[in-house]
Amino acid sequence: MPWCTRSEIRQLSDEAQKIYDDVRRGRLVIHAHAHDGYSAVAAGTYRDTGRSVYLHGENHLRQITDTFDSPTQALTAFHRTHGTALRPGPAPMTDTERQTAHASTSLAPTPSTTGTAPQTEQVPAYAADPGDHEALLNGFLDGQGDWEKYRTWEDHTTVATHESLTLRILFDHEAGPRDPRWTIAAYESPVSERMWYMTLTPTVPVPVLKTLLDALGAGDAWETALGSPITDKQLAQATQPLTAAGWRSAVDGHSQRWNTQQGDAGVQFDTFAAHNPQSPLHTWTLWAGPDIDSPTWAIRASAYTPAGLLADLAEELAHGTGTRQTRSGQPRRVKHLSGGSPAAPLPPHSTRLRR
Repeated sequence: MPWCTRSEIRQLSDEAQKIYDDVRRGRLVIHAHAHDGYSAVAAGTYRDTGRSVYLHGENHLRQITDTFDSPTQALTAFHRTHGTALRPGPAPMTDTERQTAHASTSLAPTPSTTGTAPQTEQVPAYAADPGDHEALLNGFLDGQGDWEKYRTWEDHTTVATHESLTLRILFDHEAGPRDPRWTIAAYESPVSERMWYMTLTPTVPVPVLKTLLDALGAGDAWETALGSPITDKQLAQATQPLTAAGWRSAVDGHSQRWNTQQGDAGVQFDTFAAHNPQSPLHTWTLWAGPDIDSPTWAIRASAYTPAGLLADLAEELAHGTGTRQTRSGQPRRVKHLSGGSPAAPLPPHSTRLRR
């Protein structure tokens, strides 16, 4: 920014820092991002004011370049401008943001593990360890005679297909922490367009993943209302276990959310995506962790994903249990199964982006 004075540079950097902090603390929810050929761009909404914004730039150059009255207006304009380049959720961290996060972690005190051994504790299903996903896939296929597994020309990918050729699982052995490890897709016929899909990150807990695979093996995933938006009845069916378990329900812009009382896990239904199936945005997001924008794990699903399948997952989130290994001396993230668990501690907010 050679054309700016020192005062102007300081002001721009302070404004960029404030945007970064708002995103990090969950005040500014990022709906979608893209790359315009020069820099990252994004659309988001402030929780407290409801104001939607268009962001341009990265790190100390990030700034608000436009505002909208609603998330729908912002996403419509964003999609019109960036088309197929649009991607749901926040953009991956920049090198500067990654270095800042690393610095925050390295400065945090770490308890000594000398002489300690891992201990196993029982926790809600959403807080359990991810376990060995590859072993779960192999175990599922070994017990299902109507599924066939084969490796593709890419060594890091395995594909499993049902004998009807209308349901497929793609497993990426080398997926990054936030990338889809599992992609499940259903088709009306072997030669039709895809009806619905679901993606899972590598850190989805064992009990949740097993519930999903059991539903696929039982054939519960085939029924869907192709070509029509989800009904209120189907929405209620998919989320009834959460409501019955006392999860908090709230409307946030064009999304409806159900969260644990502690806010450390949740399910989000995006009404805009549900009524615009061609949009790259996800209709459903199931997650656990500090918040939905920086989850420990996430499952994302499209508009026509069967309500029964989602209800099975919601039931597991609300009432299922699993195990997690910890070391004595480490803070426990989950203490009580009844009434939910305390939220995982957030990273310190004092770390500056410009570190």
